[in-house]
Amino acid sequence: MATVSVRNVWKRYGDHVVLENLRLDIADHEFVTIVGASGCGKSTFLRLLLGTEQPTSGSILIDGKPIRPEPDPARGIVFQRYSLFPHLTAIGNLVLGLEMKRARLLGRLFGARRRAALREAENMLEAVGLAAARDRYPSQLSGGMQQRLSIAQAVICQPKILLLDEPFGALDPGITADMHDLIRKLWSEHRMTVFMVSHDIRESFQLGTRLLTFDKLRHDPQAPEAYGAGITYDIPLNRRTVSAPVIAAAGEPAYS
Repeated sequence: MATVSVRNVWKRYGDHVVLENLRLDIADHEFVTIVGASGCGKSTFLRLLLGTEQPTSGSILIDGKPIRPEPDPARGIVFQRYSLFPHLTAIGNLVLGLEMKRARLLGRLFGARRRAALREAENMLEAVGLAAARDRYPSQLSGGMQQRLSIAQAVICQPKILLLDEPFGALDPGITADMHDLIRKLWSEHRMTVFMVSHDIRESFQLGTRLLTFDKLRHDPQAPEAYGAGITYDIPLNRRTVSAPVIAAAGEPAYS
């Protein structure tokens, strides 16, 4: 289970307001897609959910508890640029994640525990279509294969929340369609709550169960950094029929 509550969250860097007064409740197993203009705080919001940055004010709760102020195995992330270890094979990249989660003191698993981790890694490679690439290094994989491995690396630790920061932006359209099928499959099987930032509005409507649009609610030409982005649209999706969007007031959820 992974519900997320965002309570009056602001994020400032000095005098620059990036996000203002975000208020949001996300149910367990939702697939939330996030769109908006460049620089409107979408990736900043993901970093707040990950715990690598903290709100200037307000709070974020996961399952009713304050979010931990650092990344942990309950939150996985996939970036547009592949976050793989170049000196490890495909299976080595996956096993390392399990070792870091299950053997934090030594960073290594031995005996039966390592054999179990290898079996899990092999099953995950099979699930993402990389079984034949088990012993290849990232440099020996295509861009699509590297991104499949990055997703597997994030999912194998069984996070409650998966954060995707434009994960398909650098891929060719044909490969992207396959990646959409893969992420839907993993989301369904692993029951994760997903937040995905995308620059592609069509992709966002196709994948998500809920679409958020980030944009500035207030503007001051004399002080362009004085106001931050909020949630201007909050659209429930079912991928069959999509209702017309209704603009939200002051960052509150909007439904049509």
